[in-house]
Amino acid sequence: MQLKGKRVLITGGTRGIGKCMVKELINEGVTHLAIIARDKKSLKELSESYPEVKFLRISGDVGNIDVLREAAARIEDKWGYLDVLINNAGIVSAGPMEELPDEEIYDQVAVNYTAILLLTKYCIPLLKSSEEGSILNISSGLGLIGMPFYAVYGSTKAAIRQFSDSMRRELAPFNVSVTCSYPTATDTDMMQKFEGMEMDSPELVAKRSLEGLMNKELHVVFGGEEREKDSKLNFMEPSKYDNKVTQIYEQFKESSAGHKAM
Repeated sequence: MQLKGKRVLITGGTRGIGKCMVKELINEGVTHLAIIARDKKSLKELSESYPEVKFLRISGDVGNIDVLREAAARIEDKWGYLDVLINNAGIVSAGPMEELPDEEIYDQVAVNYTAILLLTKYCIPLLKSSEEGSILNISSGLGLIGMPFYAVYGSTKAAIRQFSDSMRRELAPFNVSVTCSYPTATDTDMMQKFEGMEMDSPELVAKRSLEGLMNKELHVVFGGEEREKDSKLNFMEPSKYDNKVTQIYEQFKESSAGHKAM
């Protein structure tokens, strides 16, 4: 699949991986781009940086159902169809489960998962109207392996994998492909707490994820052979992976403390 001339909707497109995806999409020839983002100023500045691109700017929180409905309605009104949906927006609040504020648990589920369900639902008729529709969902390496202190975040990201598999099979008769990407630690604002830690660049994650979309890959997993090995061990022999986590428990607890990007 080629991206040139495609009509694309992306959430969280003004920072981090999403912003890098916007640049990559434009480099690949996308000229019609709808972006949902909370920061109205950043959204305006980003769109003004690419005067050759026709933008649909939707400012608001993806946790707000009305914002999602507005996005689908405006795309239907302006374009009539959608070629690519990229569910990228996400937030995180780590820590012991019993200490997480109720509101932060609720918001992580709403933004990281419920918003993806609803936006995809609203966009399915638009994607079916495309000659070659595609969905790219951004999960996380923590969606592959459940880790302590990330119970809520990891659960929402694991749900994205299940949702991606389900939608891929449900939409196959309509020529709509679904790709799910699983970044590891990525050097974005969400990871400012871990300054100095070796991380993937958002440019790499954006480029590789979009390559997976274009190649119609089912899953794009970051982290190399070690991630694949850990995922296999976690699935086949979870008790052995439990023992592995026990050895790094205190270290993981300390590193996760204060990890919040809401």
